[in-house]
Amino acid sequence: YGLAVMGQNFALNMAEHGFKVAVCNRSPSKVDTTVARAKDEGDLPIVGCKEIADFCSQLSKPRKVVILVQAGKPVDDTIALLSEHMEKGDVIIDGGNEWFPNSIRRAEELSSKGIHFIGMGISGGEEGARN
Repeated sequence: YGLAVMGQNFALNMAEHGFKVAVCNRSPSKVDTTVARAKDEGDLPIVGCKEIADFCSQLSKPRKVVILVQAGKPVDDTIALLSEHMEKGDVIIDGGNEWFPNSIRRAEELSSKGIHFIGMGISGGEEGARN
């Protein structure tokens, strides 16, 4: 979830390496752009979703969601939206570069729902995410 430069390129990287990837973003146009890029770059296995419920329904259980959104409140807002459609045993991975006390807090909050949380900052910019 999250299709700015890092999210889009990370999704394309995973798809290029044989994983079927569902993508979603709060801006539907970014979903369309990512799906078009996947088609143009070799008909990569990416499924575009414009609604959170549809996105979560595309994922095999236990669900694993990588989020790449701006640190801070946008991460909390995204987790709140996702967690409405997730179940015990599902995993949310925050790929942004977040302040570690926020990651600890999020893990504790989600544990009461049985949802696992991993704070795993991805660096390297567009090139690192894609290659």
